[in-house]
Amino acid sequence: MSKIDVAAYVWPAYTGNEGRTRIFWPEGIGEWETVKAATPRYEGHLWPRKPLWGYVNEADPYVMEMEIEAATDHGVNVFIYDWYWYDNRPFLEQCLNDGFLKAKNRSKMKFYLMWANHDVTYGWDRRIAHLDRKTTIWNGAVNNEQFHTIGKRWIEKYFTLPEYYKIDGKPVLSIYDLQNFIDGLGGVEKAREEMEWLDNEAQKAGLRGVHFQYIKFGRIRTNVSGFDGGEQVYDPAEIIKLMPFNSLTHYQYCHFTGMNRDYADIMETVKVEWDWIAQNYDIPFCPHVSVGWDNTPRYKTGANHIVKNNTPEEIEKALILAKELAEKTNVGLVTINSWNEWTETSYLQPDDLYGYGYLEAVKKVFKD
Repeated sequence: MSKIDVAAYVWPAYTGNEGRTRIFWPEGIGEWETVKAATPRYEGHLWPRKPLWGYVNEADPYVMEMEIEAATDHGVNVFIYDWYWYDNRPFLEQCLNDGFLKAKNRSKMKFYLMWANHDVTYGWDRRIAHLDRKTTIWNGAVNNEQFHTIGKRWIEKYFTLPEYYKIDGKPVLSIYDLQNFIDGLGGVEKAREEMEWLDNEAQKAGLRGVHFQYIKFGRIRTNVSGFDGGEQVYDPAEIIKLMPFNSLTHYQYCHFTGMNRDYADIMETVKVEWDWIAQNYDIPFCPHVSVGWDNTPRYKTGANHIVKNNTPEEIEKALILAKELAEKTNVGLVTINSWNEWTETSYLQPDDLYGYGYLEAVKKVFKD
């Protein structure tokens, strides 16, 4: 494998252009409001942090032109945009539509969608997140009719664009919450049929189909046969075999291991996870690197599961391992969490602690 693509997830909430964000961030600057309000929780806690680029509007094409230059200069050549659909309409599309797709230099890099089809609670609202993290505001599951509306939108607005990232000529689509996907569409068989429908629709649009990417975490509770008495709990490896997924990756280390320890210790668990995937999945694995984890900015109280010593030097070591593994696959893709997850403290963007250190780590491994 001669070339490895490096794709960083983009959390598209750092903009006030989406009116519904004011439910959670009334100042009208998106989740930057939460970042600005962050406070340290204990002696030595490395918060608050400040973005060197400022609290920019990432739905502004001029801002995105600057970010595209910084990303590509340091070896990040793909953005994975979190994509949402709630109340029969898209949510937080402005960062992609008004920012990236209107940037004059957008042709310098690719992008693809991760359908973030999870439920939404008050976890985004720092004012009350510590009091209520269970009430569902929006349900991420969709039925067949909604899926058809969504699928046609993906094809018409995104999949056919020259900047859309493709593997073997097929536009890549990640599905974040497999449980919600299956539940909304009425079971594993129905979900498989809808994936085949989307693949056929993409072919009608002149594409080679769709490359479905599974985001791995958690177990699946479902009724596979459709005839037995009730639901059972399955390891995702069993379910994936029944669905036309083409590859898998992770979104965050916290989805499969405890985070309240040194980054070097976490990486030992990550290597075990990677080995387990190699032994249990038949589809290619795109290795993933998480920069860190600390979501205390989203809450007024508490300090749990905070990664320690996730320095640029440690991230560089993790990226080297991911690159070595990616070179052995027939996909050649590494994913990173993330470009800008400031409120989960897992970002590549420069800050007042490490400067451009994380981006320089990517550059050393994938460009230098």
